[in-house]
Formats: sequence, C-alpha cells, structure tokens
Amino acid sequence: MRLRGKVALLTGAAAAIKGELMGFGGAAAHLFVREGAKVVLTDIRDELGERAAASLRADGHDARYLHLDVTSEQNWTRVVDAVMAAHGRLDILFNNAGVAFPGKVEDITVEIWERELGVHAKGVFLGARTAIPAMRKGGGGSIINTSSVMGIVGSPTSPAYSAAKGAITIFTKSAALQYARENIRINSVHPGYADTPLTDKRFSDPAVRQALIDRTPMGRLGTAEDIANGVLFLASDESSWITGSELVIDGGMTAQ
Repeated sequence: MRLRGKVALLTGAAAAIKGELMGFGGAAAHLFVREGAKVVLTDIRDELGERAAASLRADGHDARYLHLDVTSEQNWTRVVDAVMAAHGRLDILFNNAGVAFPGKVEDITVEIWERELGVHAKGVFLGARTAIPAMRKGGGGSIINTSSVMGIVGSPTSPAYSAAKGAITIFTKSAALQYARENIRINSVHPGYADTPLTDKRFSDPAVRQALIDRTPMGRLGTAEDIANGVLFLASDESSWITGSELVIDGGMTAQ
C-alpha cells in the first residue's frame, strides 16, 4: 500500500460518495484509503461530508469529517489540533477547496474578487502555515495544492479565478523552497476541464461541453479520478524527490 500508516487531511472533500459525482477531494479520499491512509475530510457542506465519511467507514476505512472554512485561521487551528489529538501525526494535506465565479473584469464585484482570493490563495496559505508545524513533528510530509491550468495560462471567462489560482502556483514554489530541507514537500496540481460538482451546471450545456472538448487534444473532459491519481502520486513516497513542481493534468490543453 502506497500510503500505509499515513494520515491525510483533505479540504473541499465532502463530495466523496460512491455513485454520485465526486470532486477532486472526494476522489482522492477514496484512493488514499485504498492505499492505507487514514483520512480526515473537511468542507463547509456538513451533511454531505458526514455522509461521505460514514460511507467510507462502512467500507472498513478510517475516516472522519470535520467542518472547515478554509478562510478561517481559527477553523484551521481547531481542525489540525483535532487531527493531532486523534492520530498524533499529519503526513498529507490536500488543499483542494475551491469556488468559481465567471465574469468579465467590469462585472466582477469586490466581494467576488475577495471570495476567489480568500478561498484559494488565503485558504492554501492558512492550510500550509497550520499544517507545517504538525508535519515537522513527524519528520516531514506532503502538501498538494489544487491550482488549475488557469493558474498557468489566462482564462477568457474567469479572471478572478485565474488570479487566485496563479497565486497558488507561485506560493507553492516559494513555500517549497523554504521547507525542502525539512522533508516537507509542497507541489501543485493543475487540472484542465473536468467533470465535478463545481463544474456540473456549466458543463451540462451541450454547446459549452463540446467547446471544451474541442479545446482538449485527448478529446474528452477529465474525471475527478484523473486528477486524484496525480494527487496520490504526489502524496506518496514515490514522489520523494519532487517539490515546488506543477503537475499538469489537462488532456494536453496547455501543450497547444
């Protein structure tokens, strides 16, 4: 098992129920437990998160759910303290919580801008800052931050989202340099167009869906598991010499 004995904290992970459309956090949770990890799912969707954790436990896995607003420093402290109290260690943090508010620059309100930067950039910063001392106690760890292909190239529809994801990309590199000697690896994943609960409404429009498929050289949209497989690699010791890197999982889109 690739994650035997490891403890993983995942944000934005409530959508983790088999038979339902999963997000990246939910799909990663299933791969993590399959590979021997104990998982702590977090989100703000408490009812869904509790059901997801209960479903994983019913399948024989060590899983629990905790409420976490990633923009709250107090929430982060409470959650990481609870993980350490329950397990005595924290090996993996998947900073995955996200929001999306498409719109032209002229139509983006200050509230939308602050929400995008808050959940993405501030949330990743607070997560890393809170998790690093806990990981240090265990001799190291792996932090995986969900950026986006739109954190590498511009988005024609979502400039605030691109700005927030771009902030994650560069923060990841800077933090990775600071903690490399402590065996705390920090990397980012960059999904392309993928079917998740966050994109389901927009991508269900046939014209939009076909346009996105046409932009993807491999001829299909991604799945949550496509992304989660990359996250699993970065969480495992197989990537022990990888830090500060960008793992692009986009069906070839940004290669064009």
